[in-house]
Amino acid sequence: MSTSGGLVFAVIAAVSFGTSGAFIKPLLEAGWSPTAAVTARALIGALVLVPFALVSLRGRWAALWRARRRVLVMAAVGVAATQLTYFAAIQTIPVSTALLIELLAPLLLVAVAWATTKRMPRPLVLIGSALAVVGLVLVIGPGSVRAVDPIGLLFAALAMVSCAVFFVMAARPSDGLPPVAFAASGLVLGGLMLGLLGSTGLLPFTATFTEVPLFGTALPWWVPLLIVAVVATSLAYAAGITAAATLGSRLASFVALLEVVFASLFAWLLLGENLTALQLLGGALILSGIAAVRAEGPESISVDTVTVTTATGQVPVVASPST
Repeated sequence: MSTSGGLVFAVIAAVSFGTSGAFIKPLLEAGWSPTAAVTARALIGALVLVPFALVSLRGRWAALWRARRRVLVMAAVGVAATQLTYFAAIQTIPVSTALLIELLAPLLLVAVAWATTKRMPRPLVLIGSALAVVGLVLVIGPGSVRAVDPIGLLFAALAMVSCAVFFVMAARPSDGLPPVAFAASGLVLGGLMLGLLGSTGLLPFTATFTEVPLFGTALPWWVPLLIVAVVATSLAYAAGITAAATLGSRLASFVALLEVVFASLFAWLLLGENLTALQLLGGALILSGIAAVRAEGPESISVDTVTVTTATGQVPVVASPST
């Protein structure tokens, strides 16, 4: 696939992940616990992808076995750990602060590449990183930068690492495993892990089955859940993995910053939340940062060079994935 095609998939993933907050928020306000919401989201999203995965795997079942470690890391870290650490963080620190730290994952990838190769990134990458961070702060809100609980900061940092490893795992050589099969298997195992953890009682696991306010009316609880599962989970993960495999972890992670821009737009359109001039400026700066990183060209090191031992989306909470 060409770079342009990869960018299209990356934007589709950012748009899809960005819808999650606007549709998850009514469920959370109706009494769903975060663990129950993300478990249902992952498992239903997996069910949507499984038929496509089975078709793509015909005659290629050995590829799934060869990629078993990569699938396990994606499930445990890219699906489960990212969401759990993010929700653990927002128990003690503001959502905007946790989201800002988690979405610094692209800078972590740049820093790891710098440390492992002992070569300073080229000027365009550094300029793009600076523009993207300033834009991210403006979109989330300058007030998100503040002194907060150190335990919450630790969980947010773990969410950032998990988010970065999601892109590293997604960008690694596929060994013949189709992206849709990789996404489906990761969501199945990740959803089961979340469900098992919720069943232990270590984390609140509650759900309500009443109508929720959406689109200016009251709709059944399963409507927003289904939208999140299909759009912000199955489509988002499949598109994100496809994009990372084409663009590499660095560029794909920078394009993923657009998620917070789209999340703000959807919150404005669907929830009536304010959209300020500063947020629009921040979105423009993020785009400029992505353009600078793309202009630098392909990553100068292989994906394997920057692998870490753990492995995001974002968990969408618009007070804030998707997030």
